[in-house]
Amino acid sequence: MRVRTAIAAAGMLVAGLALTACQGDDSKAADSPSHASTTTAKSTPGKSQGDTANSSTGGKDTSGSAGGSGTSGGKGTSGSTGGKGGTIVACTAKTTSVTFVAAVKHATESEPAAATVKITNTSGKACTIVGATSLVAKDDQGKSDPIETDNSAAGTDAVDLAPGATATADVLYADLNFEGSQSAREVCGVQASKVEIALPKDVGRTVKVVSGSGSAATFNVCGPDVKFEAFHS
Repeated sequence: MRVRTAIAAAGMLVAGLALTACQGDDSKAADSPSHASTTTAKSTPGKSQGDTANSSTGGKDTSGSAGGSGTSGGKGTSGSTGGKGGTIVACTAKTTSVTFVAAVKHATESEPAAATVKITNTSGKACTIVGATSLVAKDDQGKSDPIETDNSAAGTDAVDLAPGATATADVLYADLNFEGSQSAREVCGVQASKVEIALPKDVGRTVKVVSGSGSAATFNVCGPDVKFEAFHS
């Protein structure tokens, strides 16, 4: 009996050891999937961060491209603004001719006579008249003070002249003496066969006074009230 009891006890001990060993293997097997899951979870954030980095890099490329485009656009604008180098230059004595035409009709007591100043662009490029143009008329005999005037009061807005184009301005004055006798009506203080005209900030030019037909004439001025009007094309 004692022998059987000992054998039975030994069998139970062996069974217990086997059971313990099995449980240990199960525990390791259970730990293994858990570890794999953890590794996968860590790997996923790593990939996500890599994707984010790539996206950020792509954003930089896009920004760089946009910046390049903006710079190119800026250069285009600058180039367009640079066109200011082609601004029309001022008309001068070297680029224009001047004609002074005496009044065709005499003044009346209510209306002045009107002479005409003509400025013609004789160059191959456009020019502009802007500012005050002056006029000086001296009596041929030097018996009276010169008539000096400009068109600053009438208006000096820019007038552009293409090659060959002409700008004109009236000069209003009295060419008759209404206070004198009938025979002396046309005797004025200044009788000028030539006048001097200077464009804005330019030298003066002396030109002959002509009639409407182009023949020689006289700028006959009675009184100091002479008005130089604005130019128009």
